[in-house]
Amino acid sequence: MRKSNFIQKIFIVGLSLSAIFSFNNQVLAQNSILGFKRSENELKIEKDFDAQLSATRVGQNIKLLSSVPHHVGSAGGKFVASEIEKAFKAAGWDTKIETYQLMFPTPLTRILEMSGATNYKAKLKETPLKEDATSNQADQLPTYNCWSADGDVTANLVFVNYGLPEDYETLAKYGIDVKGKIVIAKYGRSWRGIKPKVAQEHGAIGCLIYSDPIDDGYGAGDEYPIGSFKNDQTVQRGSIMDMVIYPGDPTTPNIASTASAPRVDHRDAVNLLKIPVLPISYGDAAPLLKDMAGPVAPRNWGGGLPFTYHIGPSKSTVHLKLAFDWKLRPGLDVIATIKGSEFPDQWIVRGNHHDGWVNGAADPISGMAAEIEEATAIGGLLKQGWRPKRTLVYCAWDAEEPGLMGSTEWVEDHAAELQAKAVAYINSDGNERGFLGVEGSHAFAPLITEISKNVIDPQTGVTVFERSKASRATNASGTAAKKEAYASTNYPLAAMGSGSDYSSFIQHLGIPSLNIGYGGEGEGGEYHSIYDSYDMYRRFKDPTFIYGVTLAQTAGRVALRLADAEALPFDYRVLHTTIKGYITELINNVDQLREKTLVENELVNKKAYVYATDPKEGLSLPKVLPEVPFIDFSAILNALAKLEKAAAHVEEIKATGNTAQLVILNSKIYTAEQQLLSDAGLPRRPWFKHTIYAPGFYTGYGVKTVPGVREAIEQKNWPETKEQIIEVAKAIEKLSSYLDAL
Repeated sequence: MRKSNFIQKIFIVGLSLSAIFSFNNQVLAQNSILGFKRSENELKIEKDFDAQLSATRVGQNIKLLSSVPHHVGSAGGKFVASEIEKAFKAAGWDTKIETYQLMFPTPLTRILEMSGATNYKAKLKETPLKEDATSNQADQLPTYNCWSADGDVTANLVFVNYGLPEDYETLAKYGIDVKGKIVIAKYGRSWRGIKPKVAQEHGAIGCLIYSDPIDDGYGAGDEYPIGSFKNDQTVQRGSIMDMVIYPGDPTTPNIASTASAPRVDHRDAVNLLKIPVLPISYGDAAPLLKDMAGPVAPRNWGGGLPFTYHIGPSKSTVHLKLAFDWKLRPGLDVIATIKGSEFPDQWIVRGNHHDGWVNGAADPISGMAAEIEEATAIGGLLKQGWRPKRTLVYCAWDAEEPGLMGSTEWVEDHAAELQAKAVAYINSDGNERGFLGVEGSHAFAPLITEISKNVIDPQTGVTVFERSKASRATNASGTAAKKEAYASTNYPLAAMGSGSDYSSFIQHLGIPSLNIGYGGEGEGGEYHSIYDSYDMYRRFKDPTFIYGVTLAQTAGRVALRLADAEALPFDYRVLHTTIKGYITELINNVDQLREKTLVENELVNKKAYVYATDPKEGLSLPKVLPEVPFIDFSAILNALAKLEKAAAHVEEIKATGNTAQLVILNSKIYTAEQQLLSDAGLPRRPWFKHTIYAPGFYTGYGVKTVPGVREAIEQKNWPETKEQIIEVAKAIEKLSSYLDAL
């Protein structure tokens, strides 16, 4: 679901973590490994693992699994699940398919036309190309936004830029109201579902979304098939489910979508919008935008089409008619297991989705092929006599694209068992050549740093850590930031938002999670289109398929080390330092907001801004802003002081090296992150229970750290800010008490 270049958007937290990345409170030797007293055997296992990885086989699997369209419930989807099942079984894994009955609407009617000064009927179809062998196949899903409402609306059109909340503030300054109108927004700057969500909140009756060529077309690079960027008929399909409320099947919130599950009517689901929404190409968008009247759009709203952009309303009227079938379809999750030899009830769970909007070579098959390669190499280790100490569970999820449904329903179905047994969840999605990107639970930061220094980048011959560091330094702004990046000895693990299958594991159940991928050098406009194909992938994404091997080496090492570690490599000192950084940032945000409010109110009181209005109304001033009260963060700061001591206590236990103590520690430490869950969940979205990581209410995929507090501050909801501070403090204290008792 997420673009593979998520690694370029990781926020680098300027925290000095080098002092707390050791195991047994000692500086690690060059070849030592976190969690192992003696690393020689583990290093040999990893060397044998690497020797069995094949870029050729990765390419073959990408070609096979992207050979047909394979959306949820399709014949191609069943074929892909069956082939993955065969691959796992052939490698020696115990394999089964778990099936869920999932709501997945597909289009019955799609009409978009303009009449009046401009008469135009949208094509709503991508053009098959001779250079792309699978672009003319039957059974391709048409271009649409899944979870759009049925609707038949006619109105004038208004251009809303990227459709973000601040764009509507700009519209208000122009005196333009979208109530009763259809809006057209550009893809980009946010997750797609935010655009119709904000439009609906402002009274729009329909929403169109298009990719402007300045962002994702000839303004970015050569058009496909000459280059990799969008041609004038390419369309980005995608879900617009309001996943920040809850992901998964919208008709079965909080329970698994089994055949007998009770369901709510989709029209009553609180995470589905009520207006019709349709994605279109910039070829179809151009006549609509050219018809716009009204003010010239601000300079930073303009795009790449060859005419002046106006805000509107349009001179002509637009008719948008959409209808969907709203059917249940089988979602096929492939689950493969190797039982642990010593700790079978401690699970290392690994996953990647297998469903695509069309052929999905990049998203998701490139990541799925890497996971299959890991499973194949692990099968080779089994034949050599190795067996993991902990149970490995490798999963291929269905129905990720419509809303993380396959993984979410499986998690809801097995919630109690997962919370008791899952040590970690390791996710990947699309993959391409470029730089390492990892986000996840910050207790894993030392583990990721260590592994990133152990995997070699196939293009440069340096470690993926060094290549990633060089990229960060090159792109840093300012001399000081560049020096800091070059001097860094730790991988900057990012926090998790949403957009892939880790969400239900970490944000609903509190299972420590990681999301791993490579990217940044295979950009293009194929995302969720018919051109996300094997032909496109081998030309522009990863021509030798070697980064599939690199991803397998990286994620495989995480799985293998967690499976066999004598001391599970969680370092809650890093989590403490990370949360402390988030709280410092929030304190500064409140102080800055208070200062800004004081300055603005002083200007109002001095009548610095006086605006002439209707003579009948006389003169009016901007309203005085409510004062920002003092916000007391002491409860969280006190809780963090306790966490610092508790995390140090855990490292003291590790330092003893006592095998019996480590076994006891291992049996309990992996459930520690569950203490950070709130029973009540986040305000207005109780499915999300993690108090430290969540997708933002208006960012979609983008993370909000300490989300309850942060979003209350952003909304200037001071009573809720105080309530959420207490909730977060309670969660941190629960974690501290849990670690103290180990």
